Amino acid sequence: MALAMMVGAGVGLAAVGFRWLIVLFTEVFCGREDCSVAGHAANPHVPALGFGYLLLAPVAGGLLYGPLINRFAREARGHGVPEVMHAVAEHDGRIAPRVSAVKSLASALCIGAGGSVGREGPIVQIGSALGSALGQVARVGAERLPVLVACGAAGGIAATFNAPLAGVMFACEVILASFTAEAFGVVVLAAVTASVVGRAVLGSNPFLTLPPFAVRSAADYPFFALLGVLGGVTGVAFTRVLYAVDDGCDRVWRGPEWLRPAVGGVLLGAVLIALPQMYGVGYPVLVSRVRIL
Repeated sequence: MALAMMVGAGVGLAAVGFRWLIVLFTEVFCGREDCSVAGHAANPHVPALGFGYLLLAPVAGGLLYGPLINRFAREARGHGVPEVMHAVAEHDGRIAPRVSAVKSLASALCIGAGGSVGREGPIVQIGSALGSALGQVARVGAERLPVLVACGAAGGIAATFNAPLAGVMFACEVILASFTAEAFGVVVLAAVTASVVGRAVLGSNPFLTLPPFAVRSAADYPFFALLGVLGGVTGVAFTRVLYAVDDGCDRVWRGPEWLRPAVGGVLLGAVLIALPQMYGVGYPVLVSRVRIL
């Protein structure tokens, strides 16, 4: 229980620092706290470029975080969650402590430079690495170390999105793939601790405020079911496309690994010029659409 609370407090602070890093690098690369709702507005740092900075920012970011990952922690490459699952399944939850720091900096650089990715995967790997590092320092057994990894993952989700219950469910179902009473209890403790730390610094506002909603008749339920089916199909399709693109890039790329993110940044920049709403995490775009509704 003491270790779970320590993991939760540490991950809560790490989540706060990670969010601040994203804001910092976003302001550096695009001149404002968020660029996804700014459209084709010019970067105030380099107004002469116009919206052309949308093409250059991902390339510049890739030239920074590509060598960083390649040199210091290649385990930090990737989405974050699959790497944690692999560490739990194949290495008893052992993750190198340096992964947390490198993943924080590299992911913040990627998102701040326009990478159209969320905070979920990075914060899960950051928190899991912190939990694993603490467990290794405390010399916990191989059967208990994955639980601390799950504590870190749950705390990361809880503090980042102000959603402790979501963090607990995610960690138990995805990271541990079990709901034992012992694991569930300490994961809840870690998630609540991380959430308290996050709320103390970032406030207690919910991640997404939805408009008032009510089911008016039983005829609405078939539409909810249809939405669930469409969501499931979309999720499966997205996953397959994601890994197909990943495998395709592995087959095609023949250059140095550290340069690969910068080359991919050229393609990302072209997408951002067409759809600037794709810049960064994209949450402000979602919030603005909800407000319109």
